[in-house]
Amino acid sequence: MPIAVITGATSGIGAAFARRLAAEGYSLVLIARSGTRLAHTAEELHQQFGVPARPMVADLATEIGCGLVEKMLADPGDPVDMLVNSAGFGLAGTFWDSPLADADRQLQVNVRAVLRLSHAALGGMIRRGSGDLINVSSVAGFTSGGRGATYVASKSWVTAFSESLGLQLAGTGIRVSALCPGFTRTEFHARAGMDPSKVPDALWLDADKVVATGLRDHRRGRPVSIPGVPYKAVVAGSRLIPRRVVYKISSVVRKRLP
Repeated sequence: MPIAVITGATSGIGAAFARRLAAEGYSLVLIARSGTRLAHTAEELHQQFGVPARPMVADLATEIGCGLVEKMLADPGDPVDMLVNSAGFGLAGTFWDSPLADADRQLQVNVRAVLRLSHAALGGMIRRGSGDLINVSSVAGFTSGGRGATYVASKSWVTAFSESLGLQLAGTGIRVSALCPGFTRTEFHARAGMDPSKVPDALWLDADKVVATGLRDHRRGRPVSIPGVPYKAVVAGSRLIPRRVVYKISSVVRKRLP
């Protein structure tokens, strides 16, 4: 039975990955900070799909938490077939008005944890000549972010990192991709203290459909997956339109959205 490790597994896109991979017959290792919720999620998935689901409490913003997951991923006696780096969070407010510690914690989770856990998992995958690495990024990483400066920068890094890593690993049997959704109906905005009420219904995505698209594109060898026609258009435009124009458009849009 293949083993999948999923960070941020108790809510949103991470939880959707857990459901989808459990349905496909993967044995799961679920990573999150909330022990009670994590144990409930693991038991629920085991009961529903009949697959092993191991909860692992770890705060990826800390050295101890990140190191704990790294050690598990690097264990040659328990090889991991798929790693989904889904943990991440946003912040409300401007960069200069927010505590620096919050921005630093955000980068620890959104960037450092992706870097370190990917490195830990790839050693065994390379030795075996197979494996899957999916990093959950965001369509925001292709734009200028307004209030979400650190979030946008972190997701831009995740996408570029995933694309570059995929190129380096071409021909090894290891697939790498970045999943870049737009507004998705999860707990993300509430946790960040954002008000998403101004977002048009047409721009909202469903987490399970986002994951289905991401897995399909990943398995077809596409390095970047962008669910939803509106967001595909946004990314295409960001790559074709001069940067100064993208900046102006982003400025207008950000004034109307959270």
